[in-house]
Amino acid sequence: MYLYDEIDQAIVDARVDEFRDQVKRRLSGELDEDHFKPLRLKNGLYLQLHAYMLRVAIPYGTLNGRQMRKLGDIARRFDRGYGHFTTRQNLQYNWIRLEEAPDILAELATVEMHAIQTSGNCIRNISSDQYAGAAADEVDDPRPWAELLRQWSTFHPEFSYLPRKFKIAVVASEQDRAAVQLHDIGLQLRRDEAGELGFRVFVGGGMGRTPIVAPVIRDFVGVADYLSYCEAALRVYNRYGRRDNIYKARIKILVHELGADEFARQVEAEFALVKTLGVDAPAAEVERIRGFFAPPPFEAGLAETIELSEPDFARWVERQTHPHKAPGYAIVNISLKPAGGIPGDASAEQMELVADLAERFSFDEIRVTHAQNLVLPHVRLLDLRAVWEALRGAGLASANLDLASDIIACPGLDYCALANARSIPLAQKIAELLAPQEAELGELKIKISGCINACGHHHAGHIGVLGVDRKGVENYQLLLGGSGAEDASLAQILGPGFDEDGVVAAVGKVTDAYLTERLDGERFLDTYRRVGAKPFKEAVYG
Repeated sequence: MYLYDEIDQAIVDARVDEFRDQVKRRLSGELDEDHFKPLRLKNGLYLQLHAYMLRVAIPYGTLNGRQMRKLGDIARRFDRGYGHFTTRQNLQYNWIRLEEAPDILAELATVEMHAIQTSGNCIRNISSDQYAGAAADEVDDPRPWAELLRQWSTFHPEFSYLPRKFKIAVVASEQDRAAVQLHDIGLQLRRDEAGELGFRVFVGGGMGRTPIVAPVIRDFVGVADYLSYCEAALRVYNRYGRRDNIYKARIKILVHELGADEFARQVEAEFALVKTLGVDAPAAEVERIRGFFAPPPFEAGLAETIELSEPDFARWVERQTHPHKAPGYAIVNISLKPAGGIPGDASAEQMELVADLAERFSFDEIRVTHAQNLVLPHVRLLDLRAVWEALRGAGLASANLDLASDIIACPGLDYCALANARSIPLAQKIAELLAPQEAELGELKIKISGCINACGHHHAGHIGVLGVDRKGVENYQLLLGGSGAEDASLAQILGPGFDEDGVVAAVGKVTDAYLTERLDGERFLDTYRRVGAKPFKEAVYG
């Protein structure tokens, strides 16, 4: 993984000192909240319903044991003993005292972490495939390219005050594990007919108030030019994006209103100019960054089978591991979704255990997924039993990846000042309802948002739930048919909304209808696409 040099460390340390002074002036009354707000947001500090929330950047979801252990230590010392992993592959602390926020940033800086650009109208954390560098199906490791984007975008003077926040994702396989088509810019590494490496570029995707699946703006741009191309796209957005209406400020609105072809034409014209400015990294710099992501020293000649006579262990191996490109290894998914638990939450003790396991069994690497789980990317098959036993002892051995209880949920009205309804209790109730039959239901991605901002990705759920305010009362809309994968689609509202218990019951009726309608081997999403909404609507509303 990428390691800071003296320049990186100096930048982060200077930011900590600057923010410490800003907090001191706020506490003394020298700065009022109106003037302090843009300063704290530049450091990832939000004022939520009950306390300050700090969002910590985890670039492209990659961290090591020392960093994870520090996150656990901060949770214990400065929060209430836990942290919340998010759909941007970041971590949030929800109970922060303002006077302690600079101390937290200083602690993060000791392990090469920060909260820079986790808020504000700038380029946010670059997200990527949680299996990067380990997956057998990738054409190249996407992390060096994501790191190059991170360095290019951090403190970029032209893009620090965009019309609205901006999110970029990078993947390197046909299977999309990062929802690239639902990002402002999505980059898919691929090879052209000559074998040259480059990107398919999607621009103008997103969820929120106006969900849109991004169109392809360019089918192939070589890796030597892709920073220039991204800069050109951002320049067009920065020039024409709406600043007069926050609801129409995202790049997806600009692409939609101009049309994908016209937007692409303008980007190409800008690209021709940007290419002459020396934006793209020299080959030597690309190789320097690549060096940080060299494959670990995998052992040769390892056993490629393991003993699976114990049913619980066998079930966990089948559900929670993914094929690795190195023989004798597996990618291990760690569920943060025990049935009845809070999706994405991990205690300080759990974070410290994962740090230990990474150091012992996974070449000191951990990944955060956009589905709010964790990954150990490089585990020997011979070590799976020891890893499982340790996870089981910590309450982290649920075998539910991509099943009904593996729910994505935002913090909702329990924490968020923007939310209209609670998400966490709803996720807990749905998980408890469906967990007993989730093996029969198979792949079923349920996603819950507490407001139209869609931090829970409800538009991309096979089953999505959106919490709204209906005359002062929490109300929940039920949506079906979404996907954030390579077959991206937007879920559609099924009908009138429900109260909390009503939507839980409705989800149960939807899954019952699926079991009645499905053909052999069909996922829920396949069945919905084949039969449409009618049988589900009849089952729910009768």
